[in-house]
Amino acid sequence: MAKKIAGYIKLQVPAGQANPSPPIGPALGQAGLNIMEFCKAFNASTQNLEQGMPIPVVITAYADRTFTYVTKTAPASFMLKKAAGVEKGVTNVGRETVGQVTMAQVKEIAEQKMVDLNAKDMDGAVKMITGSAKSMGIEVVE
Repeated sequence: MAKKIAGYIKLQVPAGQANPSPPIGPALGQAGLNIMEFCKAFNASTQNLEQGMPIPVVITAYADRTFTYVTKTAPASFMLKKAAGVEKGVTNVGRETVGQVTMAQVKEIAEQKMVDLNAKDMDGAVKMITGSAKSMGIEVVE
């Protein structure tokens, strides 16, 4: 018989740096889950990724106080900022730009993000990533 799901917890945790401090501790504590068990498992599964990269994670909490989790790929905004070599996006969207990325970089990001995007094909994924870049003030060049 399948376990009864008590709820879902969505967090964004730096890769390899999960610890019981907020926001992880309070979120898992409210659900009655073992915080250190999650931290150890998450850090072990993300140790081969770039340290500090924000990783979205969806934790499924069960009624018997056990859990499972699924990690997603890093946010497109993080990947775009890294590719463009900028710290943050613009405050006046459409009026100024902070950096540039090539179409090849956008395609590479779209390939990595394809599993998490709701695009039907690669062209749709590239358009989504291009839109994210434009909204951040990052110019896409050929």
